[in-house]
Amino acid sequence: MQKTLIHDLGKFINWLPQIFSRPENTKMYYKETIRQMYDIGIGSLPIVFIISLFIGAVTAIQFSYQLSGTLIPPYYIGYIVRDMMIIELSSTFTCLVLAGKVGSTMAAEIGGMRQKEHIDAMEIMGVNTSAYLVMPKIIAALLIVPVLVTVSALIGIGGGYFAAVNVSGFSDAEFTRGLRSFFVPLYVNMMYIKSIVFAFILVTVACYQGYFVTGGSVELGKASTRAVVFGDILILVADLLIAVVFMAS
Repeated sequence: MQKTLIHDLGKFINWLPQIFSRPENTKMYYKETIRQMYDIGIGSLPIVFIISLFIGAVTAIQFSYQLSGTLIPPYYIGYIVRDMMIIELSSTFTCLVLAGKVGSTMAAEIGGMRQKEHIDAMEIMGVNTSAYLVMPKIIAALLIVPVLVTVSALIGIGGGYFAAVNVSGFSDAEFTRGLRSFFVPLYVNMMYIKSIVFAFILVTVACYQGYFVTGGSVELGKASTRAVVFGDILILVADLLIAVVFMAS
């Protein structure tokens, strides 16, 4: 197990420079990047909307229950929901979901091309398949995932507002006051840095699993599963490291 992880890590690091080599046809890469942006962005909006709405609502309800009967002012609910969505929930949950939805799709797509020998045929024609198949996906994810995370944060805060005002009995003025209190711009920077790092992880891990898949349909299924599992684990590890760096600074 340990030898396999070390082997995969070294293979992954050696593979990365091939991804970022100069494109043979910039126009072809541009079209593929636009397609990937559409697939990642528009295709993921419904699930991001639903998850963010309920996460924000549940956060507001749970914290309002915890704060009831205490001396903490009621407007802190808006402040807590805002910071929870910006600092942690939007970026982490959105990218964990994308690792499952988008990551498995990418691994299956590239793995299917490998099994059908499409990649071998492209390499015979002189195409750098690592760059053509992976670089547009990375660029698209780096551009569109921060947008999805921003949408998630806004929807989560909206869900928290709805739950706090209509379920927990807080007033509109109290929640709004909390949203405007104790704002730290560094948290927004932290959210975008997380989204960029997580986007890179979920795409490269998924593409690596698909690109180097061997065997038949069973192995392809296992590669898709590994793409999701390893992607989620690395996202959580990166989340911890980023939090430690920002909180220590």
